[in-house]
Amino acid sequence: MRDMLKTLNLSIAVLKMFTKEKPVWGGRELAMAMNMNHTNLYRILETFENNGFITKDPVTKKYSLGIALWEIGMNMYDSLNIDQLCMPVLDNLKDVTGETAIFTVLNGLEALTLLKAEPVNKVKFTVSRGSRSPLYVGASYRSMLAFLSDEQISKVIDEPLTAYTTNTMTNANDIRLELEKIRSCGYALSNSEYSVDVLALAMPIFNSDEKVVASITVSGPIYRFTEQRVPEFLGPLTEARTEIEGIIRRYHLNFN
Repeated sequence: MRDMLKTLNLSIAVLKMFTKEKPVWGGRELAMAMNMNHTNLYRILETFENNGFITKDPVTKKYSLGIALWEIGMNMYDSLNIDQLCMPVLDNLKDVTGETAIFTVLNGLEALTLLKAEPVNKVKFTVSRGSRSPLYVGASYRSMLAFLSDEQISKVIDEPLTAYTTNTMTNANDIRLELEKIRSCGYALSNSEYSVDVLALAMPIFNSDEKVVASITVSGPIYRFTEQRVPEFLGPLTEARTEIEGIIRRYHLNFN
């Protein structure tokens, strides 16, 4: 049994040698790199090759990953559930801050509220899971708008804008100045712009191509979540943003 586990661990180690940086290996080259006995390595490679996990070039005699691994990867990708991946992060952010945590994704030139974790002492907000919102109003949305192209920004704000509350920013020049601040500090803050008496603190999330695809927000009633508490929440929000950004990049998630 112990020998079987040792062989299994060694076989897994062989597969892990095939990376983006080094996707092709010669047999002897791989044996030297792993400090392995050539005979043992070739036995492992032959087993993988017979099962489609490794393929051998008939001309160069070098090895690369096979179609079977791609099929397994696609099965795993198809079964991914964004709730299962990201909700634990939102729940933790909600528990740490005591406020509502929201995951919003960019969908065209609109924002889509995808996930939401609310504390027990929740206050009902206008934003609900599945709701769509314009990108100019509120921290969750402007944190994404700030990192779009000038052309996209113009399409969003260079037209008559709806005021959802008396605090909603509807002047294009004012919004552009606010977007500059967001790009400078890395987060957005809004007070009673989309929902009355609600403060929101948000950060943008980028994919592996460094394109903005989502945002994560902490939001709460202004009697409890004041602007003085923003520095207190920046740390937990940054940690949550980093975790979800890692998930998006690892699984190449796309929401458009």
